[in-house]
Amino acid sequence: MKDEMKNIKNKKLAGMTMAAAILIIGITLSGCLGEEGTILRTTGATFPQYQIQKWIDVYHESHPDVKIEYEGGGSGHGQDAFLNGLTQIGRSDPPVKEDTWNKFLGTGDQPLQFPEVVGAVVISYNVPGVSNLNLSKDAIVGIFIGDIEYWDNSIIKQSNPGVNLPHNKIIVIHRSDSSGTTSIFTTYLSVISDEWANKVGAGKTVEWPADSMGRGLAGKGNPGVVATLKQTDYSICYTELSFAIEENLPTASIENKNGEYIKPTDQTIQAAVAGVKSYIPSPTEGYTENLEQLLNAPGNHSYPIVAFTHLLVWQNNGCRHYSSDEAAAIKDFLGWVLTEGQKPENMAPGYVGLPSEVTQIGLNAVNSINDGC
Repeated sequence: MKDEMKNIKNKKLAGMTMAAAILIIGITLSGCLGEEGTILRTTGATFPQYQIQKWIDVYHESHPDVKIEYEGGGSGHGQDAFLNGLTQIGRSDPPVKEDTWNKFLGTGDQPLQFPEVVGAVVISYNVPGVSNLNLSKDAIVGIFIGDIEYWDNSIIKQSNPGVNLPHNKIIVIHRSDSSGTTSIFTTYLSVISDEWANKVGAGKTVEWPADSMGRGLAGKGNPGVVATLKQTDYSICYTELSFAIEENLPTASIENKNGEYIKPTDQTIQAAVAGVKSYIPSPTEGYTENLEQLLNAPGNHSYPIVAFTHLLVWQNNGCRHYSSDEAAAIKDFLGWVLTEGQKPENMAPGYVGLPSEVTQIGLNAVNSINDGC
């Protein structure tokens, strides 16, 4: 009987020892995680990819306790990840549509949307022997709607005197994923062409006419599009300016609203922004913003395919989405993006900073995030 009681006592002590060990391990792990600081995840548009990566790198130098993980995947993926709580900061090139905005509201929290930077969509091409190319509005629409089949078509030749354009079929490369870059480009095509607007339309995904003609190829993300272009002679694509710069791709001079052929540069992007009075709604009503406002802007020096790209965050009402540490880190990072991040030394090639009045709208939104959890 004595031996049995001794065994029971030893088992209890062993159990207590194991429980204590588990508790100590738990406390130790908790402490280690705390020492690592705060981890933020941002997901979505690849249009601003190089700019986001630069901001993260520069910010981390002075804020080593905050780790920011960026995943692209396109604007559609960014909106979905934001809705489903898989990312703290969503990124979408085009303003969110009202039906998606209502889904955000259905979580019980207030979404906030505002611009973070200005970029440009460019038309790049891979035509052996051709290093400079002018594309009129008629040529752009004709190529992407499928009416212009060969590179030596008279409409293309008309604005390229002296250029040896080959009699080869044009291969049209587009995005395979739900893409803000696609939304910007197809909205631009809809602005300059009623035929495009009626036959194809605008959106993050569309039915590309070249696919049904056997002359279409698709790539995932801007990186996928660029890689496909480089591997395919006599092809053409749309992509973000920074990818063309990074990959040393030729970009077409595009006919603007005033009939001038314009290359995409910091100066011609800024001219487009200056050429219109941007309207940015309250960040609590982001879905009302008009994507068309910077497209085909007036002015002799305005590049015609320019757009804001946007941030999505939660106001965190009732502390539904962020802990106090996460909310404070988000506010500090985005506040930095909208101030120090807009300075020329912190801009990646191919992007320009926001107008001051647009920056202030974003700062007001960031300051409204609840970090008192």
